[in-house]
Amino acid sequence: MIASILVLGIVAQVLAHRLQIPSVLFLILIGLGLGDFGLGLVTLETFGDGLGIVVGLSVAIIVFDGAFHLHLDRFREAETATARLVTVGAVVTFVGTSLAVHYIVGAEWPTALLVGALLVATGPTVITPILEVVRLREHVASALETEGIINDVTAAIAAVVIFEVFVVGDGSIVDGLTIFAVRFGLGIASGLVVAGAVYGVLRADLTPGRGPRTSRFMLLVAAVGSYGVAESFAPEAGIAAAATAGILLGNLPLAHRETMEVFGRDTTLVVLSFAFISLAALIDLGAITALGVSGIGVVVAVALVVRPLVIAISTIGIERFTPSERLFLGLVAPRGIVPASVATLFAVELAESGAGGAAETLLGAVFIVIFATVVIEGGLARQIGEYLGVTPMRTIIVGGGRVGRSLATRLEDRGEFVVIVEHDAERVEQTREAGFTVHHGDGTEADVLRTVGIEDAKSVAATTADDDRNLLVCQLARSKFGVENVYARVNDPSNVAAFDTLDVTAIDASEATALAMDNEIERPAIAHWMTQLGDGHDVQETRVTAGDLVGKTIREVNSEIPDGCIVAVIGRDEDAHVPDADEALEAGDHITFLGDTEAVRRAVKRFHPHD
Repeated sequence: MIASILVLGIVAQVLAHRLQIPSVLFLILIGLGLGDFGLGLVTLETFGDGLGIVVGLSVAIIVFDGAFHLHLDRFREAETATARLVTVGAVVTFVGTSLAVHYIVGAEWPTALLVGALLVATGPTVITPILEVVRLREHVASALETEGIINDVTAAIAAVVIFEVFVVGDGSIVDGLTIFAVRFGLGIASGLVVAGAVYGVLRADLTPGRGPRTSRFMLLVAAVGSYGVAESFAPEAGIAAAATAGILLGNLPLAHRETMEVFGRDTTLVVLSFAFISLAALIDLGAITALGVSGIGVVVAVALVVRPLVIAISTIGIERFTPSERLFLGLVAPRGIVPASVATLFAVELAESGAGGAAETLLGAVFIVIFATVVIEGGLARQIGEYLGVTPMRTIIVGGGRVGRSLATRLEDRGEFVVIVEHDAERVEQTREAGFTVHHGDGTEADVLRTVGIEDAKSVAATTADDDRNLLVCQLARSKFGVENVYARVNDPSNVAAFDTLDVTAIDASEATALAMDNEIERPAIAHWMTQLGDGHDVQETRVTAGDLVGKTIREVNSEIPDGCIVAVIGRDEDAHVPDADEALEAGDHITFLGDTEAVRRAVKRFHPHD
């Protein structure tokens, strides 16, 4: 049965990648088919006493891998919102969920508080598969990832403390807070010690010539070792240890980082598949149906009341999050393995102690929320993102040299989603350390371009120092994948004609340099202004698609243009000119706005609402 679960899990991962649907949807459906909902082949007796251990180690690996990818520069993309999500947001989720379970289901307060603590967790088990198929802007993805990792830790420890102190014990709030702080501290300390030891081994290079293999092994040692050390002191402290070790090692300078990341992600996919299918198979259909309509009420309260309130509080006053992004964060927060595994183990203990009613309520409330959020929010995450317009079309840059990185910097400063493709391993590391999203591969190969999402790309830019490579990239982008906007750096002016035949916008490097120097000589003020775009000011071009503005003159639409912004140029067909006040706008006109960054952004949205 275990072999079957592993095979089905791997098949689910392949199918999810093929269909671009988060794998957690397939995993939970397979689990339901094997368990009480379907064939009834998997029960608690299938795993004997080993389920808790195997799931615990699996969660440790998953949490460690998510934390390992959580670079501090990404955290800074949304540090204020993330800080609120894991503090105020976690408290609001805990209180709101507990109130819903108590008043809607009628559960006793200890059981309601236990469910509330468990359902604080979202976690990398469900967030990572979603982010693999839903491309979000960095600040949105960073908020989701960080919230999932940290709240997994706090939720697991808080649930254990509540269970021991209030459900099966008779302690006070002070006792609970003290135990929570001690276990959290033990987890952090264990993670720091193990991560420090692993880093020392990696730095010592004890196996010359076998560095990549040793690095992969030590990554697994860090994940499992930190978990084991902390668990030997206190239950559930291991998750905090794994997260701490992952964050620390992920932000230290490591050799062979790329091979470690690939190994970690592959290992995570295997253990995620096994753990998720196994726990989904144990979903108690009777416990869910026993809740009846009240179970649906809990789902509605958690998903449509509490979660949107948490996002509203966490992003208030942060202009970087658009209304659509806030709505996406409010609608997509599926629960994962941590609440499922901990609830299952607690329910077994409660049932053995004679508290069968509490066990049934605990399982029913937790599993109905997991089931509903994974199937609806996780399964439809991509469609929700596309409908809300939070999945930006990407710009692919082939070439991670100085030109490629400079272009990526300027595009990302304007909110573009940029992926750099680079074949040189050393340059890949440099580009990744600079904070860019980079894929190691040959950009002249169709499979590599397909992997980085060229079929959904807004534009492609070939920026290498080799004109032949740039030409091949452009041929693939235009002919094979039909990308409309293709740009190329041309190092030898005699090659410009070859790019023109492909209808590629060719940038003659020597001509561009001469033009930049001419601007510095003849018009230094505007040249400096243009080279510092994004530093409080910007120039943007957009099409007129707002129907109520078509036919109006520049004079008439001045009230629609924010202060600090002007219409600099109108492009119509092949003509581009500075408009006069009485010129009327036509549908499809290309308008260039110049001014303050925020004013330009608002003007673009007004004239082209879907940009």
